[in-house]
Amino acid sequence: MPDLDHQEKAMRFVHETLPQRVRFATGESARAVAEEVEHLGARRVMLIASKDEAALAGPIASLLPVVRRHDEVVMHVPVEIARRARRAAADCEADILVSVGGGSTTGLAKAVAMTTGLPIVAVPTTYAGSEATNVWGLTEESVKRTGADPKVLPRSIVYDAGLLTGLPTMMAVASGLNAMAHCIDSMWGPRADPLDQVLAGEGIRRLALGLPRVKQGGPDIGGIEETLYGAYLAAVSFASAGSGLHHRICHVLGGMFDLPHAQTHAVVLPYVLAFNAPNAPEAERRIAEALDASSATAGLAALRATLDAPNSLKACGMPEEGITKAAGRILEAVPANNPTPATEDDIVRLLKAAWEGSEPS
Repeated sequence: MPDLDHQEKAMRFVHETLPQRVRFATGESARAVAEEVEHLGARRVMLIASKDEAALAGPIASLLPVVRRHDEVVMHVPVEIARRARRAAADCEADILVSVGGGSTTGLAKAVAMTTGLPIVAVPTTYAGSEATNVWGLTEESVKRTGADPKVLPRSIVYDAGLLTGLPTMMAVASGLNAMAHCIDSMWGPRADPLDQVLAGEGIRRLALGLPRVKQGGPDIGGIEETLYGAYLAAVSFASAGSGLHHRICHVLGGMFDLPHAQTHAVVLPYVLAFNAPNAPEAERRIAEALDASSATAGLAALRATLDAPNSLKACGMPEEGITKAAGRILEAVPANNPTPATEDDIVRLLKAAWEGSEPS
């Protein structure tokens, strides 16, 4: 055995690549979804899409053997909503789920798959990234629980940039910054490894290229595709690295105060980055390089300024008294290997700054 004491530290990590088909099919989602359903041998489709997504889902549904269209989609997936969707799937004897929508829609399909084992074909209409992970989330009595289960990983994803041309600009910005948060959390998540960091770094670079084009509005298919690709890389890295401090904070706040998911992530991200970066120099270097900036915090600040990003939890609807109410629960959820050890006072200061929208420090 070679003596490692006088050599560089040995590389040791375990990385699991999740089994999933991914199709980029701009302008061809209806045909692509039909082919994925046929590939999986399914004959009875339960199509999940909110009322707001009905027009986008229509052409897709027209080529599928749909036995039920289910449109009761609610943010953060309350357990009672999940139970009704599970009953609906059983009643119509569905053998596959097709979800057309953002993270809440994908999350509801996952909640059904978790108890039924039905496969999912996911068609995202935001940059949420849930479609590429085996992570589920359910909310009950103002507490959002999350976990990982191979049954909830969609078997196929169909990305069609054409479905995102009508996404309101500020929603697209917030959703894209949610994807950026997946990348940054993946640099130091509980299971982060070198492969996660490579994927996350490229995800950051692609998002930083695509999002300013998306911000300009209009049908910039190239900009949307760039952002979708970055969001996919973000989700793949996050699924492996696990939920870091940023996501632990946002899940607590979302469940407790029913805050808008993407906007909450967009607001909290620079504060967590400023908190962790000083004690994660290699991750900080990778983030800065991907953002083409002198530092990670400066690069993110410049991108957020370009995007006119959401900048306070107060504007998201969080009550000021929620700062101390949430701090203890967040502290309990801080990952043991977070780069910067956190106290309750640290969490209170971070939340207060994010609530006010003051400069991250």
